[in-house]
Amino acid sequence: MQVDIWFDVMCPFCYLGKRRFEAALENMPFKHQVQVVYHSFQLNPEMPKNPASDIHTFLSEQKGMDREQVIAFHRQLTDQARDIGLEYNMDEAVPANSFDAHRLLQFATERGKNNRMTERLFRAYFTESKNIADIDTLVGLAGDVGLVEEETRELLELDAYTPSVQKDLQEASYIGIDGVPFYVFDETYTLSGAQPSETFEQALQQVWDEKQQA
Repeated sequence: MQVDIWFDVMCPFCYLGKRRFEAALENMPFKHQVQVVYHSFQLNPEMPKNPASDIHTFLSEQKGMDREQVIAFHRQLTDQARDIGLEYNMDEAVPANSFDAHRLLQFATERGKNNRMTERLFRAYFTESKNIADIDTLVGLAGDVGLVEEETRELLELDAYTPSVQKDLQEASYIGIDGVPFYVFDETYTLSGAQPSETFEQALQQVWDEKQQA
């Protein structure tokens, strides 16, 4: 059984969803027979690589919201994250284009490190306030999960894995994904959003049962 998950590194709901999904999967007796694959998605593809403002200001301008409303919203997300063991430092988050981070993910996926790279990118952005568009930063993150740093730097300085990211983006468009996180269970059922773990458990069990009957 395979679960495909589209996400963006900068999406706070995606990190929440990851933890809730993992908690649900851990409760499944068939958990070791489920393959989870994270796919690239960009919520803000036009975002510059060099940050020009903090995340509160950026979203305030993008969404047409009062900056204080955005700050309050981020505080709510931080509380939700803390409840499931995640640390969000939204005041220090660095808004920058995530395309190169997704190229790194594609490279890591090819090396069998899809989930580890996804987790490391999330922690770098939300907890450690790293610039996930900075090549030096990405090279260091790659080394943290066991990828060869020299090889990583070389591919990031070129155009490597751009087609792989674009393929994920095109597939997302074909499926009709316009927001993340988005989950596809065994190419059959879908869920969107950072659902409660119970919802993920129900989906996993239903798809598994139907798969066994088939």
